[in-house]
Amino acid sequence: MTPSNEKSYFDLHISGIGYLNRIREVTPKKGEPFLACDIAALNGESDKPTYVRFDTRVSGSEAQHLVRRCEEAVKAEKKVLIGFRLGDLWADIFTYSKGKRAGEQGVSFKARLLYIGWIKMDGKTVYKAEPKAVQIDTEETQAPASEPATSDVETQSAPSQTTDAATTVESF
Repeated sequence: MTPSNEKSYFDLHISGIGYLNRIREVTPKKGEPFLACDIAALNGESDKPTYVRFDTRVSGSEAQHLVRRCEEAVKAEKKVLIGFRLGDLWADIFTYSKGKRAGEQGVSFKARLLYIGWIKMDGKTVYKAEPKAVQIDTEETQAPASEPATSDVETQSAPSQTTDAATTVESF
């Protein structure tokens, strides 16, 4: 066995359900501009969820394409709920510069938005990712679509809609 010079990494991914907010193009002083958004992730009991806010850099062409397609709906203050996967989580400590908390320290969770499995706008499914093919013992099969369990918050606003292993349910 020959030693490999390739680096290996341990991945820490976060998956969940959350509301898409504050889609914007960020232009840093150094480096290339990038697409960013906030996700208010649902956490806790389904009848009384709490929210954990993530400030994300949108990574990958598919995720960028989907977030850009949601931009008008977010600006129009529609409820855009997504099934997501984040990676490279880190905490950013900052000091509030204005408002009633001026001078106090705060923490912002930052991550990369890697994947969007599905999108609902105002309770209606508008996108569902195609399941990826998985090879088991030389037979190709399709993995079932992985959508997190539906919470009461989600089902109260609209009935569930079934789609084929589809991409876009309707144009949004």
